[in-house]
Amino acid sequence: MSQSSDAPVVAPELYINRELSWLAFNRRVLAQALDEHTPLLEQAKFSAIFSNNLDEFFMVRVASLKSQHEAGVSTPSDDGLTPLQQLEAIHNQLRPLLDLQQQHYRYTLKTQLAEYGVHLIDYVRLNDQQQRWTNDYFRRAIFPVLTPLAVDPAHPFPFMSNLSLNVAALIRDPDSGQQQFARVKVPQKILPRFVQIPTELGGQQPTPVLTAVPLEQVVAFNLQLLFPGMVIEGHYFFRVTRDADLELRDLEADDLMEALQEGLRKRRMGGEVVRLEVANEMPDDVVQLLRDGMDVEPEDLYRINGPLGLDDLMSLLAIPLPNLKDAPHKGRTPMALGRSQKSRLEDGSIKQEEFESIFATIRRGDVLLHHPFDLFSTSVEEFLTQAADDPSVLAIKMTLYRTSKDSPVVASLIRAAENGKQVMALVELKARFDEDNNIQWAKQLERSGVHVVYGVIGLKTHTKILLVVRREKNELKSYAHIGTGNYNSKTSSLYTDIGILTAREEFSQDLVELFNYLTGFSKQQNFRKLLVAPVTLRKGMEALIRREIDHARAGRGGHLRAKMNALVDPAIIALLYEASQAGVAIELIVRGMCSLRPGVTGVSESIQVVSVIGRFLEHSRLFWFANAGNPEMYFGSADWMPRNLDRRVEAVAPVEDPQHREQLERLLDLYLNDSAAWHMQSDGQFLQRQPEGEQHLAQAQLMERWRTGLKNSAKI
Repeated sequence: MSQSSDAPVVAPELYINRELSWLAFNRRVLAQALDEHTPLLEQAKFSAIFSNNLDEFFMVRVASLKSQHEAGVSTPSDDGLTPLQQLEAIHNQLRPLLDLQQQHYRYTLKTQLAEYGVHLIDYVRLNDQQQRWTNDYFRRAIFPVLTPLAVDPAHPFPFMSNLSLNVAALIRDPDSGQQQFARVKVPQKILPRFVQIPTELGGQQPTPVLTAVPLEQVVAFNLQLLFPGMVIEGHYFFRVTRDADLELRDLEADDLMEALQEGLRKRRMGGEVVRLEVANEMPDDVVQLLRDGMDVEPEDLYRINGPLGLDDLMSLLAIPLPNLKDAPHKGRTPMALGRSQKSRLEDGSIKQEEFESIFATIRRGDVLLHHPFDLFSTSVEEFLTQAADDPSVLAIKMTLYRTSKDSPVVASLIRAAENGKQVMALVELKARFDEDNNIQWAKQLERSGVHVVYGVIGLKTHTKILLVVRREKNELKSYAHIGTGNYNSKTSSLYTDIGILTAREEFSQDLVELFNYLTGFSKQQNFRKLLVAPVTLRKGMEALIRREIDHARAGRGGHLRAKMNALVDPAIIALLYEASQAGVAIELIVRGMCSLRPGVTGVSESIQVVSVIGRFLEHSRLFWFANAGNPEMYFGSADWMPRNLDRRVEAVAPVEDPQHREQLERLLDLYLNDSAAWHMQSDGQFLQRQPEGEQHLAQAQLMERWRTGLKNSAKI
């Protein structure tokens, strides 16, 4: 169903490699950790995000490049680099970033946390009392779950599971004098990475808030208990990352479920090794033993001068030191929905006669939502809750791409089915790294009577849509939610997303036909309002850009703005270059990968690209076109990437309410004028603004405006 583009292909020298652009994005994430203005425990969080991002990058993107190289693929990417050249460039650009992260951990994070009573101590620096307690903890809580594996002619090299942290032990038999190698897997997935020691054992005054030692060190310094009678001559830490991408054929639903479950079993073990991290002090002969045992290429080896797997720094956010964290943010119930909250009836804050159903509210006009500033729980979840309980509601249809573990959304769908309503949920089983979670939800929903489908064969369903059908005065009336973010209670408080609750008939008709496309054999090719991938989205976006080109060439001015997660589609980039050369002013807010080169003389002089990285992950997608004084704006779940435009089911909707469009235009202004925004240079590098005086941070301004109740005023 994918469509081809009429736009020219971008020249290789004008296209930035997407993998290297992703590394540049993760560099900006690390910069948040290194920024002295970031609260200390939030620095730990951003360092953890940097590491977690890298894990996924290696498991998927680097694994793909390695597979291409090993298969003999030498076809260059859009920027002219072969898979091998990309792997080499990734390796070279990543090394200094890893050094920066470790320097920050050792010399900033640990040092400054100690000033606040948080002591992350190496085992060798523990006092006698602390060591005795730690060794006793090892015997009680760690020793029983460990399985030491020796390597000798009778014991082949053991399999190292994906993302496992391990101790390489060198042991010697005192009788034979023979040295042997053994591996001990550190159980950091089932035990805390940082073992908390009773603070009263520290002897410091005042009493510390927390004293902790890394779990792997507790294991390493108690190896004698695992190898009694042997001499421990050395221990070294290493960590393994494997190919974890799932390659799936286009299968029928039942076969897809089975194939995914088998694929997940394989992922937990992992494919070939794509990265081997070793402690910097590991001797070359031990490194070679590991490389030989796991068939690791030289470019896949990373020596790390510090602890491995710093994604576990995320656990430090649990430390009860609010002055070292961002001030808590709690969103508000959208003003338009204030009288639609059942929970407020219960506590007496509104009277029964003042309450109106959320459907009555939506009938009066569209409700614009901006999470996390607008609460997800009192908007989208409330919409679904009332739909599940309302006797007039006949049917509910929605897509689930990623949802939370204890999902109120799923609970409402189950309750709706139990109440006799027709409920359909499209659960996207192929949502990467959420496959297992979605399989479990799909099974639970099916057992509860929900009709579960798995989408269109060959496509991933990424759109975020919800449709409620209600009987009103002997007629059927439909209500919809269209958004940019997942129906996920947890991420709704961490990601910025846009959504609209609407009763517009044309939207509802489009969604009915889109759900028919998702669940049946519809070959719908045209929609009234929505731009739908892979059917009309690419052509629609290109037509909107070309309209700005026509306006510019006719002397009516041309201007477009767009906010998204990634811009890597070559055809769209080539068209943006054409627009720039025609005189169209182009302002782009791109959080992550951007393969376009702004500011190139004669090519992209009128294009500006900024990236905003803050406490919330920017996730909303907005597309604004000046249209010669009659502006149009769209929002939805799609980035300007080939996968979103051609290989996924996406829905992008127009913003019909003029006041909502003006609000979102001001939102784009905020981001474009963020005083800490990163500005992309023509060589692909990002430079952060260093303003003097008062800073204007988009997310901080939004939090303040929602906090003071100004979100529906003209001041947004």
